[in-house]
Amino acid sequence: MSEFSLIQKYFTRATPSAVLGVGDDAALVRVSAGMELAISTDMLVSGTHFFPDADPFKLGRKALAVNISDMAAMGAQPRWATLAIALPAEDEAWLERFSAGFFALADEYQVELIGGDTTHGPLNLSVTILGEVPPGKALRRDGAQADDEIWVSGTLGDAALALAHMQGRLKLDEACFTAIAPALHSPLPRVGLGIALRDIAHSAIDISDGFLADMGHILERSGMAAEIRFDKLPVSTYLRQYVAQDLGKQCVLAGGDVYELCFTASAENHAQIENLSAWLDLPLSCIGNIVAGSGCKVLAADGSVMTIKETGYDHFA
Repeated sequence: MSEFSLIQKYFTRATPSAVLGVGDDAALVRVSAGMELAISTDMLVSGTHFFPDADPFKLGRKALAVNISDMAAMGAQPRWATLAIALPAEDEAWLERFSAGFFALADEYQVELIGGDTTHGPLNLSVTILGEVPPGKALRRDGAQADDEIWVSGTLGDAALALAHMQGRLKLDEACFTAIAPALHSPLPRVGLGIALRDIAHSAIDISDGFLADMGHILERSGMAAEIRFDKLPVSTYLRQYVAQDLGKQCVLAGGDVYELCFTASAENHAQIENLSAWLDLPLSCIGNIVAGSGCKVLAADGSVMTIKETGYDHFA
């Protein structure tokens, strides 16, 4: 099968919201009146971001999910995406499953694939996503203010715990692993939450490299510091039994592949955020405060400062 036949068979679909989709030198899109364009790119590399034998359906879904999560963190509505993929071999069964997973999530979030590229090489997936947000309403990392409350959605650490099991660093029973594996393989982008936070949050980020690492990006960009209550961090019942151990703490504080939102907001909006949690049927936990200074302190239940060994993943550290 030629490159262009491959694209036509597995990655070409109607794109009614685009002026021009797959098949030309460039796609053409018309941004809605009064909107700004949000653009983000993420790359997934075999052996670094996923196991070489990963389920291609789940991989296709996740390749798009991690990009949609960036739109959620900006309070943007995802609209269009491009996909660049390097393939070690022509494998139609793999391509059929991968594209099915990609388009399953694309349909769920009404994202249209409008272009990309394919080439021969080690398995590598790069998605660029484009979304729309009203002018001045985008959530950014640089807006955290002193006395803001710090919130996170969902729970932390399950994906890291599942990965630790798959890497043989601990042994989970089958029921536990089955329950938490979707956190690693099938993350849920929080687009509805991001859009709802446009007029509430002062800053936001999606947690991809680890809670402390990504919280650190907000603090650095905002020129502020933070105090986090470890006992307030939301964890699942499956992870809770491990939080007294170093590995459990590492999963919660530094585990990647979370794709929940971390955001800061005025304490005056506390009740509004709790109401938003109920409306979205999504747990939102207040876990600390923004303070003057620099750095991030994690406090134990007794108020003592915890010693943190790792804050998150860094490709070049």
